[in-house]
Amino acid sequence: MNGINEHVTIVLVEPQSPGNIGMVCRAMKNMGLTRLRLVKGCDRFHPESLKFAVSARDLLERAEVYDDLASALADCALTVGTTRRHGKYRQEILSPVEVATLFNENIIPGSPAAIVFGREDSGLTTDELSLCRWHATIPSAAEYGSLNLSQAVLVFCYELGKVAASPGGGRLEQVATSQQMESLFGQLDACLQKIGFLNEQNPAHIMRSMRRILFRATLDNREVAILRGMLTQIDWATANFDGRKSS
Repeated sequence: MNGINEHVTIVLVEPQSPGNIGMVCRAMKNMGLTRLRLVKGCDRFHPESLKFAVSARDLLERAEVYDDLASALADCALTVGTTRRHGKYRQEILSPVEVATLFNENIIPGSPAAIVFGREDSGLTTDELSLCRWHATIPSAAEYGSLNLSQAVLVFCYELGKVAASPGGGRLEQVATSQQMESLFGQLDACLQKIGFLNEQNPAHIMRSMRRILFRATLDNREVAILRGMLTQIDWATANFDGRKSS
């Protein structure tokens, strides 16, 4: 298998079981994926990890390790955070099939993509999910919905494998990377605080909604540059604004 799989990275955030890391490598290689990134977590070269990786030890050896999720996603244009829970900040949750379709339609050469999986016991935090363009879950039984980490990875890799052989719709524009989007969000946050739009006690509440709106737009590099230019102009035009509404 090739195609989109060449551009997709699996990211594990603080994996707790060495055996799970090994089994994830095996699941990835079964479906033709070779890019693995780890955010901290247990020792990837633990005997259990090597044991369960079987013939996928090469993926284990080439895995990249990062100190935080933002760094691991910095160069990725398309990002999906997985979650089993729904809630206020976990909306518009996609299925593995929908994720594969989105990747197939949007990936272009030089446009890395990532699927992020959280800790075995608690998953990803709300802040970690907010770094991802989309959220996804695997439909499962209400009585026992928790999947083993490697099982969850395998399901997503399988769906990616199914679309890998078919031609994608493709894009002409380069989707903005995670790092570019985070720079935009940082500038937007500062601008909205300056003009008094955000609640000083809880600015993250509105900013999470702004993230969802702008992520949903799947902005390209030029569009991000336009928005940042607009924010720069607003910042200049409100240089003497004290943040209070006029009476």
